[in-house]
Formats: sequence, C-alpha cells, structure tokens
Amino acid sequence: MNLQRPTRSTLVEQVASQLEKLIEEGQWPVGERIPPEPELVEKLGVSRNTIREAIRALIHAGLLRTRQGDGTYVVASSSLGPVLQRRMERSKLSETLEVRAALEQEAARLAAQRRTADDIKQIQITLGACGAAEQSGDMEAYITADLAFHKQVIVAAHNRLLSELYDSISESVTNSLSLASFRWDLVRVHSQLNERLLEAITCQDSAEAGETVRSYIQASQDALLDLTEGGNTEHHE
Repeated sequence: MNLQRPTRSTLVEQVASQLEKLIEEGQWPVGERIPPEPELVEKLGVSRNTIREAIRALIHAGLLRTRQGDGTYVVASSSLGPVLQRRMERSKLSETLEVRAALEQEAARLAAQRRTADDIKQIQITLGACGAAEQSGDMEAYITADLAFHKQVIVAAHNRLLSELYDSISESVTNSLSLASFRWDLVRVHSQLNERLLEAITCQDSAEAGETVRSYIQASQDALLDLTEGGNTEHHE
C-alpha cells in the first residue's frame, strides 16, 4: 500500500473544504460573521496559520470577505455565485434580463407546483411591501420590495441551485438599474403582473405563472429600450 504523508497544502484544502461545506449547507448563512480564529483552531485542531490560509482561499473564491476590525463575513453561499456575478457585470443589462427571464419563468412554474402555505404567506408579505412603497412614492423602496417579491417566488420553487443562480443574476440587475430607469408607469404594470403571478401560484397554475413572468420581463425590456431611445420622462403623480 502506497501512502503519502499529508502536506501542509492538503491540510489547508481539507480545512477550506470543511468551512465551505458549512457555508453551502447554510450553517453559516450569507451575512453572518464566522467564528474567530481561536475558536476554529480549537474545533479543528489545526494551527492558526492553517486556518488563516483556508480563510484566505475562501476569500479568494468569493465566499468570505474580511471587514477590518469587525471580522470575516459570509458573502456568498457557493463559489458559483461570485464567478457568475463577475461574468454578469461584463454583460449588457438586456442580456442579463434575458437570462433572468429564463430562470424566473421556470421558477414560477415550479413554485406553482411546489409552493407551501408559508411560501404563499411570504410572497404576500413582499407584495404588500411593494404596494406600500408605491403608495408612498418611494421608488428605491419599491425596487427593493419588488426584487424581494421575485426572490420569494424563487424560494417557493424549492430548488437550491436555481436560487443560487438567481441571486447572482438579480444582484447584477440591481446594480445595473438606476432609479431613473424605473418609471412609475412601469411600476403600475409590474404591480398588476405581480398580483397575477401570486394568484397563479396560489391556484397552482404553472402555465399562467410562467406566462406572467414572461410579460413582466418583457415590460422591463421595453422600458430599457425606451430609456436608450431617450424616454424616461414620466414622474409619479
């Protein structure tokens, strides 16, 4: 039997793999600060340098980020997200919307099939936030609530990989959309379609759910085209 003594690099890889698994399984969720080095050293039984190198590897992979004087935080649930995010940042917004449409249409169809009572409740809550933002005339709050609404639809599809892919795409869309490009006439169209989407998911009508998302993304694409042609003149009344 030919055995090789483990090297320092493989030990770092093993530790990094364990930490990555905690992130992927949600034990260390996005936004949470990871345990301090001394605690990880004690739990894993390795040196502080090994822990530091493993953390550095995960920072490089885009899973962790260090905040000076505050610790290290989880910023992505898999290494796939940061890679896609960098790629999407180099893409046109119109291309990003097309990819988002493909993901959201399938997610809406799956959500209609798989949604639970709690899923419906969470979607209703985010839809209520959309309505409140529209009533108050707060465009920034509306965009945030609208994205949260569609994220809840993704969650209701109960497909983890789909959710991770969507997170990468939606962040790119959010970063690319200026407040000026999101008009109140578009908000009114989106509000009607969001209501329709909720009804389709509640009634478990997969075909209608997918078609509603198609209409929603088409409205966004049309608005983007208007913007590039010098539109965007309407204001909230």
